[in-house]
Amino acid sequence: MTIPIIYKSAEEALSVIESGNRVYLHGSAQTPTYLLKGLKEHAHRLKDVELISITVYGDLQVDKPEYAGIFHFNSLFVSASTRCAVNQGLADYVPVFLSEIPELFKRGILPIDVALVQVSMPDAHGYCSLGVSVDIARSAVNNAKHIIALVNPNVPRTHGDGLIHSSRFDSHVYCEEPLYEMDFSAKSTPADRKIGENVAELIEDKSTIQMGIGSIPDAVLKCLSNHRDLGVHTEMCSDGIIDLFEKDVINNKYKQIHPNKIVTAFALGTKRLYDYVNDNPAFQFLDIDYVNDPHVIRRNHKMVAINSAIEIDITGQVCADSIGTYQYSGVGGQMDFIRGSSLSEGGKPIIALPSRTNKGLSRIVSTLKPGAGVVTTRAHVHYVVTEYGVAYLFGKNLRQRAKALISIAHPDDREQLERCCYERFRIF
Repeated sequence: MTIPIIYKSAEEALSVIESGNRVYLHGSAQTPTYLLKGLKEHAHRLKDVELISITVYGDLQVDKPEYAGIFHFNSLFVSASTRCAVNQGLADYVPVFLSEIPELFKRGILPIDVALVQVSMPDAHGYCSLGVSVDIARSAVNNAKHIIALVNPNVPRTHGDGLIHSSRFDSHVYCEEPLYEMDFSAKSTPADRKIGENVAELIEDKSTIQMGIGSIPDAVLKCLSNHRDLGVHTEMCSDGIIDLFEKDVINNKYKQIHPNKIVTAFALGTKRLYDYVNDNPAFQFLDIDYVNDPHVIRRNHKMVAINSAIEIDITGQVCADSIGTYQYSGVGGQMDFIRGSSLSEGGKPIIALPSRTNKGLSRIVSTLKPGAGVVTTRAHVHYVVTEYGVAYLFGKNLRQRAKALISIAHPDDREQLERCCYERFRIF
């Protein structure tokens, strides 16, 4: 027999938070902004409350300058909602592989006092679901001293590691709001579509694929309609996966681990995606320390990892988290999958990026901007793809790499890159 849930107001549930606490925020589409509005009402009695999260969406309320000294974001992955605060010195960023974040919680490096999570309605057995954001939330719930659940009927019930019995929650708050949505196809450019075609040509039938976040991975998915028997093992999935699954292009038949299942840690897209994964046993939402473990990833043959970058230098160093010293995003799971796919039998790690920025600046550069972070080292890079072609860097020396990368740069940028290359390597 299931015990009826007693709901509290957000203000009452959040009264447990004390000065000096570390508070985890559920992320991605399930950012609990309703609870953050309630947390703002406690500002008068609090100080030095640390808020930790990965990607979060919406108006966070408590990140405003007037709350300095009261609430402080310590981001494990910078997103649009925290980017301004981090770069103004009002918040901090922790560079860490996505696969290793659960270790920060388990080992007490970042012990969690209170976890704020958004969950589905409980089922007949009393179980709620972490919905489309299991990722690091599973570990946060397992290791938090106190858990506040925002129960929302719009949260999908997903299969995998996200099921938690309602009795595990110390407080329940009811809220009926839509999840945050992101339409990646709406941001697609002609260059993205050409990159999608170039990447699709590298993907063999019976491959297992991973897609990073953004319009390029979505463009790749749109170019896979003529492929056969693909599998998915990815940290995130978006709407583009649905049509391929329904056409039996993605069927997961030839995966070595979790055959017949799409494995992911979180989903971000439109309501169509959230409705599609709701109670869909074909999707397994699993803990990020498993999904992103390179030793797990490599077990699938023909593992193809598709990730993007902000810029790459002519030796193959990939900057994917910053624009010079400006912190744009985070380390995330790129290296987890680049390494895992490179170790896979027949695997292909791919970095895909447009040749130029929206401002017309080359993304293939002679040297990275001062202060830029190297997310993926040049020793890990195999394939680099732009709308102008594919450069294969594995096993190539620095001069050969420079030539290969310049050949896929924007034609108007190649002469300048060749001059820089001559000054450095005495070639061209």
